[in-house]
Amino acid sequence: MRRFGAVLLLVACAHVAPVNETATLRFFENGAERGTFTLVQLRTQVPEEPVSGFDPYYQRPKRWRALPLEPVLRLAFPSGQLTAKEFTLRALDGYTVPISGARLLEGGAYLAFAAADGAWAPIGPQRAEPGPWYLVWKDAKQTDLTTHPRPWALASISIEPFAAVFPLVVPRSKEARVQQGFATFRQQCVKCHAINQQGGRVGPELNVPKNVTEYRDEAFLRAWIRDPFTFRVSVMPASPQLSEDELGALLAYLASMKDQKIDVAPGGH
Repeated sequence: MRRFGAVLLLVACAHVAPVNETATLRFFENGAERGTFTLVQLRTQVPEEPVSGFDPYYQRPKRWRALPLEPVLRLAFPSGQLTAKEFTLRALDGYTVPISGARLLEGGAYLAFAAADGAWAPIGPQRAEPGPWYLVWKDAKQTDLTTHPRPWALASISIEPFAAVFPLVVPRSKEARVQQGFATFRQQCVKCHAINQQGGRVGPELNVPKNVTEYRDEAFLRAWIRDPFTFRVSVMPASPQLSEDELGALLAYLASMKDQKIDVAPGGH
């Protein structure tokens, strides 16, 4: 019996996820560093919790060892109304996610630091290592990546206004239609697409040297944004949630930016 128990213990230990105790997460506010914490330091003040649920990247249920995000944020930023702040999440590879404090603190957000059933599994088209930190959401209603992004290999969390992070993405036009489209672009597109070389690098730059509306007509762009998979295999997700009115506003924003071309790339003007 004792031997059988030892075997069970060995099997259990074999499935315990390895943990990088020295993994660090940095916190900034308006450019000033507020602290750098290791996993060990965070776990002494924020109790670990098991998290499980469907993961839209892996396309299957996953289990994680994780820290709830809200007490981590309140540890790093002890003062202020965090739900009213604008945050930026940055990954080790430079992937940048702007997100509101209201979204981050709605409940259900966790910082996964290890898989609960073994080593990290590769994630994304590049089969990347998701550690040392992977933002996950617990509730079944939080699996839409456009509203609840899940950056992996997370390196830092900052409080900073969107306009300070991506000033060349903000339209000069105050026309309501353009502003409506800008809000959609800011929430759903900037993580992967750049305007004036500011924004994501997963998808193509949309404004320099030519604005996308200068070489693609409206009908094509509407169809492409709605479902790029009808044209070719793509890493860009379909957007069935956007109404025709929202699509039109998004295109109005993109078209308005052709008069704000600023190429900040090397050799640009």
